[in-house]
Amino acid sequence: MELTKFDHACVRVEKNGKTLVIDPGAFSKGPVLDGADVVLITHEHFDHVDVDRLKAASPDLEIWTCEGVAAVLTEVPAKVQVVRHGDDFEAAGFQVKVFGEWHARNHPDMPIVQNVGFMIDDRLFYPGDALTVPGVEVPTLLVPTNAPWMKLTETVEYLRTVRPGGAFSTHDGLLNDIGLSLVDNYLKLESDKQGVDMRRLRVGESATLS
Repeated sequence: MELTKFDHACVRVEKNGKTLVIDPGAFSKGPVLDGADVVLITHEHFDHVDVDRLKAASPDLEIWTCEGVAAVLTEVPAKVQVVRHGDDFEAAGFQVKVFGEWHARNHPDMPIVQNVGFMIDDRLFYPGDALTVPGVEVPTLLVPTNAPWMKLTETVEYLRTVRPGGAFSTHDGLLNDIGLSLVDNYLKLESDKQGVDMRRLRVGESATLS
């Protein structure tokens, strides 16, 4: 299974000629949906879902997401299917389990929106904008490293709670080079401490998941 990092919070996962895309938001540049069979969307914020991009996508595309996102995708030609915490499903040969219900608290005056995390083939967990602990073994974790709702110490605490077999940074598109270097340093320190590969993939960089 091949993982490719796109801008900010978007990744593509490829296996056996099939392609799954997670959170193709407004910050995600390039043809992220080209050839995609399945799209998973964690929540409704624009940096995770670009409605206009999905309107132009193939009607054969499968979209799996929470109820809050489905409500804004009514004009999208693709098939939209709602999932909740505890669900599991198969799409284009990928086995997916759903964990979590709510986005992390962002601002005291902003409502908390729905947020679902996805475990793919029991090998890759993407929590979305929440520090959801799935309570199962996580071979590879896509760990949020920057957001208005978090700080880097929370990233470290999350890594120590989940204890993944490896981790890659996500949700890092708001950072300049100085901020990204801090992310790299924190992940390197934790990688050395836990003895597993934890790092930031550059945009366009890929990694093979065992």
